[in-house]
Amino acid sequence: MFSLSGAGDQGLFTSLYTSLAQQLPREPMEWRRTYGRAPKMIHLEANFVQFKEELLPKEGNKALLTFPFLHIYWTDCCDTEMYKTSVKEEMMRWQSSLRTHGSADWVIIVVETNDTKKKNKTNILPRSSIVDKIRSDFCNKQNDRCVVLSDPLKDSSRSQESWNALLLKLRTLLLMSFTKNLGRFEDDMRTLREKRTQPGWSFCEYFMVQEELAFVFEMLQQFEDALVQYDELDALFTQYVLNFGAGDTANWLGSFCAPVRSWSGLLLRRPIDMEKREGIQRGEASLLDLRSYLFSRQCTLLIFLQRPWEVTQRALELLHNCVQELRLLEVSVLEGALDCWVFLSCLEVLHRIEGCCDQAQLAANCSHTVGLWAYATDKLKSLGEHCGLVSEKGPTSEDLNRTVDLLAGLGDERPETSNLQSPYKKLKEALSSVEAFERHYLELSHAAMEMYRAIGRMRSARLVGKSLAEFYMRKGDPERAETLLQEALKSYVSEGWSLPVTHTRKQIAECQKLLGRTEDYLQTSALLAGDVNLTTEERKHFCQEILTFASETFTHKVTLSMSVFAQLTRLQFHPATASVHSGANLRVELTLRCLMPMSVRIEQVAAIIHFDVDHGGTHGRSKGAQRQTSPGTVEFNQDKSSACPPSSSFTGPSLELDEIHDRSPSDNSLNSAGVVCKNTHLLLRRHDSNSPPNTSNCVSPPAVAMKEGAQMLKVQDVTLEPGINSIIFTAPSEQPGTYTLRQLCATVGQVQFVLPHMYPSVQYEVYSQEPQLTVEPLAEPLLAGLPQIVKFTLLTGHYTVKKGVALQLSNTDTMPILPSTSCTARISNPAAGPYPNLVGESVLSIQSSEKVTSISLPPTPPYHTLEFQLEVLCIIPSGYHQPDQYSLFACPQMSIDCPWSIYSTLLALTFYIPFKTKHSLLSAGNRKYMQVCVQNVSDVTFMLAEVKLTEKQHASLELQSLNTKTQQLLCSKHSVFCLWEVRWKDDLPSCLQCVFSANFSPLNQEISAFKPFHYQFQLERVTTLYSVRAEILPPAGEQHCRSGFLCGLEVCITRLSEPTEGEMAEETDTDGLKTTKLMYEVADSSSNWAVCGKSSGMVSMPMRANATHKVQIEVMPLFAGHLPFPKIKVLKYLPHTAAVAIQPDPDSCVENDSLSLLDKTLDDQADTASIRSRGSVHSVGSGDQQQRGVAMPRLEPFSPGQVFNNSHARQVLVLPATDDHIMEVNAT
Repeated sequence: MFSLSGAGDQGLFTSLYTSLAQQLPREPMEWRRTYGRAPKMIHLEANFVQFKEELLPKEGNKALLTFPFLHIYWTDCCDTEMYKTSVKEEMMRWQSSLRTHGSADWVIIVVETNDTKKKNKTNILPRSSIVDKIRSDFCNKQNDRCVVLSDPLKDSSRSQESWNALLLKLRTLLLMSFTKNLGRFEDDMRTLREKRTQPGWSFCEYFMVQEELAFVFEMLQQFEDALVQYDELDALFTQYVLNFGAGDTANWLGSFCAPVRSWSGLLLRRPIDMEKREGIQRGEASLLDLRSYLFSRQCTLLIFLQRPWEVTQRALELLHNCVQELRLLEVSVLEGALDCWVFLSCLEVLHRIEGCCDQAQLAANCSHTVGLWAYATDKLKSLGEHCGLVSEKGPTSEDLNRTVDLLAGLGDERPETSNLQSPYKKLKEALSSVEAFERHYLELSHAAMEMYRAIGRMRSARLVGKSLAEFYMRKGDPERAETLLQEALKSYVSEGWSLPVTHTRKQIAECQKLLGRTEDYLQTSALLAGDVNLTTEERKHFCQEILTFASETFTHKVTLSMSVFAQLTRLQFHPATASVHSGANLRVELTLRCLMPMSVRIEQVAAIIHFDVDHGGTHGRSKGAQRQTSPGTVEFNQDKSSACPPSSSFTGPSLELDEIHDRSPSDNSLNSAGVVCKNTHLLLRRHDSNSPPNTSNCVSPPAVAMKEGAQMLKVQDVTLEPGINSIIFTAPSEQPGTYTLRQLCATVGQVQFVLPHMYPSVQYEVYSQEPQLTVEPLAEPLLAGLPQIVKFTLLTGHYTVKKGVALQLSNTDTMPILPSTSCTARISNPAAGPYPNLVGESVLSIQSSEKVTSISLPPTPPYHTLEFQLEVLCIIPSGYHQPDQYSLFACPQMSIDCPWSIYSTLLALTFYIPFKTKHSLLSAGNRKYMQVCVQNVSDVTFMLAEVKLTEKQHASLELQSLNTKTQQLLCSKHSVFCLWEVRWKDDLPSCLQCVFSANFSPLNQEISAFKPFHYQFQLERVTTLYSVRAEILPPAGEQHCRSGFLCGLEVCITRLSEPTEGEMAEETDTDGLKTTKLMYEVADSSSNWAVCGKSSGMVSMPMRANATHKVQIEVMPLFAGHLPFPKIKVLKYLPHTAAVAIQPDPDSCVENDSLSLLDKTLDDQADTASIRSRGSVHSVGSGDQQQRGVAMPRLEPFSPGQVFNNSHARQVLVLPATDDHIMEVNAT
């Protein structure tokens, strides 16, 4: 509230005081602050006081609220004489006093009423004259400092307007004065703060200055700005304390280092604690007093700002910081006094928050208050331990004296809390007796735990519970203590706090020992014995506890988890395949890391085995031979227990999947396959949500049990040393099947350490194998026609090959077994490792008859391998050929009868013919030649000898060989061409049946190693019917052809032979001669010639020898040079009445002559301009109508060799055309 002084007519001032004080704060004013701060709307509340010179500020006075901001002179003078004699002089004295004290904020208010005018009618001047005189005398440059108030006590519009103008003027002048004085005050305060490094500077003096600024903001209801002032004081003091701790001391801090005499806690029920404020002002306050007063002011402002939850946050920080500041300043505090101060302060803050919030808000925001509850609980426990209220025997006389000293420092109870259940009364009651202390401590502890659980902070709740457990242990109640300790241990284990885990386990072990829980105590002792956080002596103590119990005699054995005693780190099989035949020797080596601090003698170490009968093992090698499921060495995760999978400790064991194969009993073929889970008994069991996780870090590992009646691997009398130990077992292998290691058990007297489940899954297989005979080539591929070596491999399995046992092989004509006198069988042992050990060798006895070849086998033990090789020959069938790269030929199946089976084994080998053969017919006029191409498609180099070609049906036909070499080398992926000329006496037969034969052998072989090779083929329509001859004539008057000029192409088609048998004539002319129609076509695929006009047409040829037909065609050479003749094709034209002739296979023969273009399709032949212009010929190429069954004319190519082109490969000289070019040359 601002102060305004009133001078002049005091009666007038008193009559208007009430109305003025009420109406002034009704309208807000915009307050524009300096330094660019945002403007704010404020209400100006004023306190009017009588003007006294003592109220004016003195020189050097830094106060802001102790002097008036605006000075008002009141007058209702309307008489000139009175103004001159008394009023003017009084105004001059008033202004002189203001000027003397440097106050320039004043205003003169002239009140005009009708009553005044009536009393002084004789000497009255107009009101404007008096106001003008006042303005002339005192307000020469500030006319606004004189205000007229008309009829203030009347209720009229004129009076109301006058009041509004006066109030606006007062608000404006008051705000201007306040802003000016506030700015001056802030500058003075800032100057004072900058002098803090100078000697003699006092924080308490500065505190009072800046707090006055906070009071001003609070008066203006600017609580945020007021809070900033206290926060700055807080930060400044904190920084000085921190600097003191770092060695930078300040003289004024000496008053705060005095011993603490009072610890009454915070006082938040008063807006201003004047007692502590006066102590600060005098410089006699302690650290706790300063902090208490500063926080109380901050708390008040935060409540005004409706931020009560920030109060709790700041309170918790304050309490912790005060403890540290007392240590930094080395302040002497009575032991327990600080706990009292913290306890009282926590409850005081909580009560203050409860006073401004309802229960629903408190419940919804308990996350803000729970820290204070927990801190108060902890400090009350410390006070109980200090005062002897926690021990079983109760407090001693010394404890009582301490209690009296602590209560004395609390002082008297404050009047504000005398009628309430105040923190003072609670603390005094709690320290009065053991029962009262226990009641209050349990109340606070359970309240803190419930709040932590409600907000989901289970770790903090269990931490409070652990503290409560320690209280129960001091009170001799281990049962309640253990429950709370177990809960706390869960948090430590899940979060990986190793040291708290160790400390809590020690407390749990103490509880379990007091409660007589032997198994739990031994389990916890085992955990502690292997805990590296303990000293060696402590670990040996807990280990000895286990050994002492194990040596005693009890009615039952105690089963503990092995994960706390030893860790399984590795398991190794010998042999490493982990798969042996029945009766074989298999050793299992376990590597254990003993966690105990001393040597432990183990009576027995046993591995429990789960056995699965292998139903597939009687039809082969069993599953183990087809897939390797068990590695030779299994490494276990050492970071976690080997009893659980390497995932989360709460997930339990993972899936163990295995394959299931259903095979046929006859041929061992796979019918179906599936997947089965092998540990459903572990995965599908119910898990208790309250039980601890299954790891070695658990407080109580789950109960484990040994399976009775199961097979075991056992080792007696083993001593485990601390660290790595190796144990070797001999595994049972009598019955075929799969053996899975499920559990591991170590027995020490009456104590059994059990590993309930091994992860990853460890298993080995014992198989009973049927004898298996496999036949495979020694080298790929097998070549037909040459002796090839075939390897026989016999896996004896459980069968013993005795003397006289023989294999019976059925003989076939296409693949005889070649006799051998030195066939040796090798016997080896595959179980000896990756390199089988040779056991012995023996010469086989092979006897052959017409139908059967008998091979006598040497005696061979079970589960051994018998290998031998035989030489076979696959005979190439005559005339067999295939145009692919490799010709396959599968020999007929050979059956093998084995003495150990009632079924015969069928043997089918695939051979490859090493040669690819093709033939072709070549023509030169009427002369005929046969060419045979032999291509070596194998990787072997051969030598060919005695190459022959014969015709089987016509003895008069002679095939004269044109081959000069008797033997020819045929390299891999190369070809050899052989040529014969066909000669005949009368007529050339229309069909020829030919046989090509040759002997071949690999290079550098003897003559006796040559093997025959035959190739049969057939040629039809080999007689030459027509001869085509072409001539190119230059233009008239020219000796040679020129490019770009038309030339004449004369085509002469001549019939060379009489009609042959089976050759049909299409029509007969008037002379009785039979004729046939031919179609010719001239085309140039190399674009050397342009055919002008008709390029194709039909001719009618008589069917008699030497009949000739000529055709004239115009062509134009496009280029100069020696150009080849255009291509000329001749085709048969068959009318729609002709039957469709069966075309010969074009792949069976290749004609390498001038009519090779006949191999092209009919669509290519018809793609010319002339053919498209003739509808009848165009219809020849239409296949749609033929497919619909309509008889249409068609074209048919001649067979290879029936048409001979004499002009094939001929060339003609074409000269370039004469052309005159004009070249312009510019010379400069």
